[in-house]
This record gives sequence, C-alpha cells and structure tokens, in this order.
Amino acid sequence: MATVPPPDSKPLLTRRNLLIGGGAGVGLLVAWSVWPRHYAPNLTAAKGEHVFGAYLKIGEDGHIAVAVPQAEHGQGVWTTLPQIVADELGADWRTIAVEPAPLNPLYANPLAADELFEGAFGHLPKGLRDGHVTSSGLMLTAGSTSVRRFESDLRDAGAAARVLLQKAAAKRWGVGWQACGTAQGFVVHGKDRLRFGELAAEAVGGSVPDPIPWRGGETGRMSGQSLARLDSPAKIDGSVNFAGDVRLPDMVFAAVRSGPTPDSTLIGCDTAAANGIRGVLEVVRHDRWVATIASNWWAANQALAAIKPRFRMPGPPISTTTIRRALATALTGPGVRVASTGDVGAAFKGATIVTAEYRVDPALHAPVETRAATAAWSDGAVEVWAPTLAPGLIRAAVAAATGVSEASVVIHPMPIGGGFGINLEPDAAVQAALLARDLKRPVQVMWSRAEDIQQDRVRAPAVAKMAGRLDNQGRIIGWQAKIAAPATGRELAHRLLADDSTASAALAVAGSSDGYAMAGATPFYQIPSYAIDHHEADVGLPTGHWRSGAHSYNCFFTECFIDELAHVAKTEAMSFRIGMLGGDARLARCLTTVAALGGWEGGVPGSGQGIACHSLRGSHIAVFAEAHIDEDQSIGVDRLVAVADCGRAINPDVVRQNIEGGLVFGMAAALGASTRYGGGWAESLGLSGLDLPKLADVPDITVELIPSEADPGGVSELAVPPVAPAIANALQSATGFRIRSLPLRVGEQ
Repeated sequence: MATVPPPDSKPLLTRRNLLIGGGAGVGLLVAWSVWPRHYAPNLTAAKGEHVFGAYLKIGEDGHIAVAVPQAEHGQGVWTTLPQIVADELGADWRTIAVEPAPLNPLYANPLAADELFEGAFGHLPKGLRDGHVTSSGLMLTAGSTSVRRFESDLRDAGAAARVLLQKAAAKRWGVGWQACGTAQGFVVHGKDRLRFGELAAEAVGGSVPDPIPWRGGETGRMSGQSLARLDSPAKIDGSVNFAGDVRLPDMVFAAVRSGPTPDSTLIGCDTAAANGIRGVLEVVRHDRWVATIASNWWAANQALAAIKPRFRMPGPPISTTTIRRALATALTGPGVRVASTGDVGAAFKGATIVTAEYRVDPALHAPVETRAATAAWSDGAVEVWAPTLAPGLIRAAVAAATGVSEASVVIHPMPIGGGFGINLEPDAAVQAALLARDLKRPVQVMWSRAEDIQQDRVRAPAVAKMAGRLDNQGRIIGWQAKIAAPATGRELAHRLLADDSTASAALAVAGSSDGYAMAGATPFYQIPSYAIDHHEADVGLPTGHWRSGAHSYNCFFTECFIDELAHVAKTEAMSFRIGMLGGDARLARCLTTVAALGGWEGGVPGSGQGIACHSLRGSHIAVFAEAHIDEDQSIGVDRLVAVADCGRAINPDVVRQNIEGGLVFGMAAALGASTRYGGGWAESLGLSGLDLPKLADVPDITVELIPSEADPGGVSELAVPPVAPAIANALQSATGFRIRSLPLRVGEQ
C-alpha cells in the first residue's frame, strides 16, 4: 500500500484539517485511509482443498472449512458463524470444520471499533471511521457484534459457493444451474446427486451473479435450528489446545511479576534466591517487570516468590479510599453534557426532587484462564500463540516492542478460556516475544492468578448522583444523572491504538466526552426532560473493556433509581416502567412475559422480588429476581428469570447459553468480583477472596426467548447489565432498605 510522505513541517492539528480529505498532513492521511480498495483473500489451502473466496474452503473429500474472523471465548461464535455459511451452502453439518481467519482487511470489524473506540473515532463521520478501520485491518471480537457484522458477508460466501457448485454440476448434466439445488452436502437435480467434494475442483474460480442470490424460505434450513456446537466435543474431552497447552521444542516457561501500576519501575530483586529451586534456569529483568525462567512453570513461579521483586511508584499509591475520593471530587466539578432533551431546570424549579447517590467499585474480569502466550523466534521473525480478541493489535504491539516490522510477526489466535474483554490487551504476548528474543529459545509466559488480578484492566468504578421529579399523576417529568467515571473509551484507544497514526490524530482533536464511559446512561424511557452529564475522573487505576462495558454500571444506576421513583409514586414497579416506554413494544413484551413467568407479585414488602430491564446492541431483555439476606448478613439469590428479544436467532440454544452465562456473570459482579486496594496493590489476589458464586450458590434460572423476525441483535453481553439492579430491587422488597453500591453488601449504602 502506498504511503503519504510527511510534510516538511508539522501542521496545526485542528478538527477542520483532520476532516477535510484534501487537506495537508493528517487530513490527507485520513482521506487516503478511506479510498476504495480491493482486498484479496489470503486463505491457505491444504492438499485437496479449494478456496472459495474469503470464508470457506471445500475439500475433495467433502469437508468444508469455514474461516471465522472472530475469537471463540465461550460465546459460541465458532458455531453460529459457520452455521450461516452452511445454511446458505446447503451443507451437511457433520462436514463443517472451523479455522481462525488470517489477518486481512476483509475481516475488519468497524462495528466493534465503534463500540470500543468511540472516544477516538466517535466524532468522525461514519465513512471515515469505517474506511480507516477496514484499511488498517482492525479485526476485533467485542461489543456483541459477531453475527451483526458478519452475517451478510457469510451468507454471500455460502451462496456464492453454492452457485459455483450448482454451475459445475449443471454443466455435467447439461441443465441450467438455476434448476439445481443443494441439500446435505450434495448438488441435486431431480434424482441426480453429486457431492460437493466431487465438484470442488471444477467449481472454484467461476463467476457468480451480482447480486448473489440467497436461498429462499424452503424447508430444511439450518438457520434457526439449535445445532450442536462445533467446539464442545474438544472442550469436553480435553483435546482442545488453549494457550497454556502449546508445546514447542526446547521451550522454557516463564513466570512474570510487574509493578502495581503502568508507570512503576523495577528497582531490585534477590536474584540469588532463585538458584536453590530445582528447574530454575535464569532471571530476566526489564524496566517494569521481572521474569523467572525454568523448565516448568511451577518452578518459575516459586522462584518469582523467592526473589521478592521491589518496585517504585512515582506517584502516591492508589487505594480504595483514593479511588472513591477521586470519583467524589469529579462529581462536584464541572461535567460534560452528553445527552439531553427538554428543559430539566424548568422541570425541577420549585418542585420536590427525589435524589439518590449510587456507587460501583472496580469489577475484575477474573476468567478461568489467566493471561498467557507462547513465542518463538526464527531468522528475525517471531511467531506468537496467544488468546486474543484483536490479533492485529497484538501484532502491532509485539512489533513495536521488539523493533521488527509487523510483517515479521505471525500471530496464531488461540481459543480463549473466558476473558470477558481482557484479551484485547497485549501484555503477555509482548513479554513472551521479548523473552524469546533475549533467550533465543521458545518461551511460554503464564501469569499467576495474583498477577492476573493485580494487572487487570478493570471495569471502571463510577459514582452517580440521580435526581428526578414526579408530576401529580406519578409520572417522571424530569430526570438528571451526573455520573463520575474514568474516560475508559479514550484510555482504551490511547493504549491499544498507540501505533495507529490516524487514531492518534483523531484523539488529538477528540471532544471532551467519552461515549464508551457513558454508554447506556441515556434513559430509553420517554421522559419529557432529562440531562445526562459525564464527570471525568482520574482514579489512578487502569481501566479496560469488560463484558457489557459501561452499560453494566449505568443500567444499575437507572434501573435502581426507576424503582425508587416507583416507590415514591406508590406505583407497582413493572407497570411504572411500561407506562414510560412510549410504545416500545419489544421491551414491554419482555417485561410482561418475565412478570408472568416469574410470578411477579408487584414487588410488595416481604416478597423478595425485583425486576429490571435494558436494551443493548439491538436486543432487549427483562430480568426478574428473587433474593434474600441470611442471618449472617450474606445475600442469597434464589431465582432468576430472563426474557429476551434478540431478533432472529441463528442458533437458539447458543443464544440461551449466552443469556444464562450472562446472568451468572452479572450475579457474580453484583455480589463480588471486586477487590479493595491499598498501598497501590490489590488486596485480594486469589479467586477465594473475590466472593464469586459457587455452583451451590447458582439460583434456579429460566430463560425465555421471544420469537422475532427482526435483524439479529447482540446477545453475549445482553444479560449482564440488568442482573445487579434486579437483585438490588429484590433485596429492597425483602428488607425494606436500599443498597446503593456494588458489590451489594449489607450495611453499605
């Protein structure tokens, strides 16, 4: 790809010269990034395989390999995306295989970039934004975008291959290709049948109509069926390889410890203390971290504890107290208005105002798989095996850290054992690449649980000051939300797109608002006057993407305060919500259905019942909860019922699994998944200290999907936001008092 030569002098960077395509310097760079270009597929074919475009290969033995450009981390995307291809192709599901798609602009995900990097690109026109994301090959798995982004492309891919196979068969039979069909891996015409594998060599490379004809509504379609997940058998029998399962000749193992904050530095360690531990080979020091190298990871981790690394933090150490103080300070300072309608000042003037203040503490990712990566060097090039949601970003980070070109870095994306957003971060891959270069042998880095918690890029802490006014009929006519939270979207963009010159330029002229940090804060209820302000807070703790992002805390603020206003209005909480939806039939149906399934009694005192709802990524959900407080002041959740309208479901079972998993994840974050901080360090460095629910704590769960022919919405994050407010509302009805902080703790208001 051609490059734009830099100007002789650095231009004055303004919003205007950034956006004008014909301008000099940065403006011209942005213009170049959106010029139309053709990108060729770069799939590699094994012997006997034939490449049909960017998404599938057909083997002469009949197998069909689908290239999936999204990471599999439990959400089932390695089933739903191949199912779309197989459906359009008319394949036999038993012949479908999956492989990760290679890095290519064809697989870029502008939709996910919109969700993650709104702080960098949100103010740019959509054409500029999408063009740059595509031209830079930004492959991302995030924001519940997999089906929404790739369904159309995958249907085209399956349909194009089907047409080519039909043409090849029709030529043999001497009939028109439109008279042929496909079913169960065969091209059929009357009683004539030919397997896909028999036709693959003849079919590849032919021409297809424009537009490519998709299949109609004939029977036998795979779309909408709960087909068996392709990734389950290997996970059940243990044959799937995760990053920690990679084994290379002459490989060694590394345990790593970094300073508590990104700006801390290593000032010393007792290297000699590692010598007495069997299997230890070496201690490697870097500016911010130290690694112990051994013939097995257990020895490396024991050595890491023995050498007692010491770090210097340039600023005051963070603590839970300093984090909460920073949020409180931000809330009293000026904010940035991110959404408004009507005149809140007039609505509040001379009226009795209901107010409440809520707080959420940092939330950890805490996946089963801690961060890990394996790296090996050969002839100046490095290969990295890593569980990643953004292979291109990891490649750029490894190249920048090691001083080689991106063309010299090969990324092998691995299945992910959970993650919930943390696998956007490249830290472990960079460490593995540096160590492999220095040691001149393959190295596998695996973080301990303590390191994984300490270095987590947490879901941001936040505080909200809510105010509302009711009219004489008990309807909300004024709503104000002042929310103090870090600018996580901008932070993500600065950290992950540091080597992207266009992103850096966009950030330089970005406005002061952060769309990511305020996602989900604007009420979807029809309130005549509302105002939403973001008070940016510097809490000193790195934050990052976490399943459902800011929707998780903003839904807590909104749905708890809605319940409080319903109590003041002396109105049953579900009817109160439905009365304000303004004709949103899909969300209203979720609410009425979940009330019926749950046996909603109106949330009356002593019932222990709560309800909450949310709309996210084009989908809608309502959650009913039953909860109680035990004599020891612990919180128990007895039942969760969720009703969701996610549009047309490719695989209903996978949708249900995502919602059920989201309910449990959301419950874990409502009751725990957090740690206090002191002296710069996390105080809970193991899973046992995070108050995560055990199997015995998981409540009875019911998930109901509302049939819909609307376009598919996002599902993997959908259930997370409304769980915490539903439980909090249930506890209020059980006890008569309101807990306004997360995690939910008796006695904390």
